[in-house]
Amino acid sequence: MPQKQRNREFWLLLFACLIAGSALTLVQLGALGAIDPTILMIGGGLAVLVFALHVVLRVVASDADPFVLPIATVLTGLGIAMIYRIDIALKYTGWDAFANKQLAWTAISIAGAIALVIMLRNYRVLYRYTYLSGLAGIVLLILPFVPGLGDTGANADVWVSVGTLFSFQPGELAKIFLAIFFAGYLVRTRESLSSVGKRFLGITWPRMRELGPVLVVWILSLLIIVVQRDLGTGMLIFGMFIAMLYVATGKTSWVLIGLAGVGVGVFFATRVLSYVQGRFTNWLHAFDADVIAAGGGSYQLVEGIFGLAHGGLIGTGWGQGRPHITPLAHSDYIIPSLGEELGIVGLFAILCLYMVFISRGLRIGLAGQDDFGKLLATGLSFTIALQVFIMVGGVTRVIPLTGLTTPFLAAGGSSLVANWLIVALLLRISDGVRRQPRVVIG
Repeated sequence: MPQKQRNREFWLLLFACLIAGSALTLVQLGALGAIDPTILMIGGGLAVLVFALHVVLRVVASDADPFVLPIATVLTGLGIAMIYRIDIALKYTGWDAFANKQLAWTAISIAGAIALVIMLRNYRVLYRYTYLSGLAGIVLLILPFVPGLGDTGANADVWVSVGTLFSFQPGELAKIFLAIFFAGYLVRTRESLSSVGKRFLGITWPRMRELGPVLVVWILSLLIIVVQRDLGTGMLIFGMFIAMLYVATGKTSWVLIGLAGVGVGVFFATRVLSYVQGRFTNWLHAFDADVIAAGGGSYQLVEGIFGLAHGGLIGTGWGQGRPHITPLAHSDYIIPSLGEELGIVGLFAILCLYMVFISRGLRIGLAGQDDFGKLLATGLSFTIALQVFIMVGGVTRVIPLTGLTTPFLAAGGSSLVANWLIVALLLRISDGVRRQPRVVIG
């Protein structure tokens, strides 16, 4: 019942905007003791864009999943509220304020999602551009090395600057193009990847010729880690490919081979690359005084952990903590910032939102009417899940910290644009799943 689904989305979207607006209001009351209507009006303008996307869905994708858009909205709103709270503490105003930049990028991101939903009437068209998408992903990954474009001031060679206007991270868009490429490639080759091999220890192992694609993606991931010094993106792309490979073939051996590849890559990186060695040192010896005091040491990690401890179970309240003490509290360490002011309870609620978002994406994939849509929805959903795990695990010292961003929450325009494009793709795929008769591609 399409109309019922859209009505459900409308009320959930209204509730999401109410939560985001309440968070901004509580930040002002907690940090300033008064309400400034300016940012609330700007936030209201973004709510108009979100409801514009809702109206577009009613017209062109009435069968789309009703939960994906509201969850993305509330996560984005909470991220803007926390970034705004840190701006207040650091006395950033105007275009120097990260919240204003995030608001602008949010408007661009939602507008991009609206355009994609309108133009991409049938997501199966993307199957035709499998290899072109792969080429686009590779080009985006090497853009930072183009003379005049790369931002040499970054710790990792992952940024591209367009004059003095803005900078963006092309790797965020590359993961979407690579997901399309992986989905199309696996649809074409899944029979040979799943039906041949030798059985050993109760598991069917692939032949050497079938290992070629895995080795190529593994080498690509290592090149990203070595050349770009970007540990997070390399892990993300390889993990996404292995997950999609498992969904396409159903063979446990691919997962074991992937884990072995990760182990070999980690061993190689920790022995050869000094910056990876530093990440592991900060992780294993975070509270050693010498490591904290060292340049590029664990000071940031320790401050984030102390911030989480300060928040305790229910947090200090919006505007009542000191998250700005932690370096990059608005981007890399936005999870500890939220945990300090919302507590473990609030942080758990945010993680539950991610869990529901990812489960809806996986549900869209599992209910897919064709192999390409199934793999693409699953790959995009797993990408969000892996990115959340890597970031939350890094700032809580479960795993070594990498340079990724927390989806929807962290400051950063390229990440926000990529995440909202994923939202648009999931909406389009879910609409196609409910509308079309069963078609098998490949």
